[in-house]
Amino acid sequence: MYSTLKNKVVERAQGCCEYCRSQVRFATQSFSIEHIIPQSKGGQNTLDNLALACQGCNIHKYNKTEAIDPIMGEIVPLYNPRQQKWPVHFTWNEDFSIIIGMTTIGRVTVETLRLNRAGLVNLRRVLYMASEHPPPSNSF
Repeated sequence: MYSTLKNKVVERAQGCCEYCRSQVRFATQSFSIEHIIPQSKGGQNTLDNLALACQGCNIHKYNKTEAIDPIMGEIVPLYNPRQQKWPVHFTWNEDFSIIIGMTTIGRVTVETLRLNRAGLVNLRRVLYMASEHPPPSNSF
């Protein structure tokens, strides 16, 4: 049963990390099925609580569900790909190499998950020049 659930999560994500939008086909590490609400905080192993995440995002998120907004100094929930739309909270800079948080949720998620890790930014630049980035907008 778990492999069926895993396949549904991967298919729904259309080959992209649901946080940083990295594409599986260009990844140097495997992706994980991540619990949006961690099991340690009562999160269930159900389709509506699972997301596809690259190793970097998964490691930085760990069991976090909220963080302090770097501008307002308030505790804010992290982006939830099952309840929120990526383009509402994030946008790209002009060459699609940097993710910009447009809301408090976006800002805390960019900071907490380190969505602009140096290796990712470099990869995005190369993929953009090769017309392979950003992923199609219908994938989020």
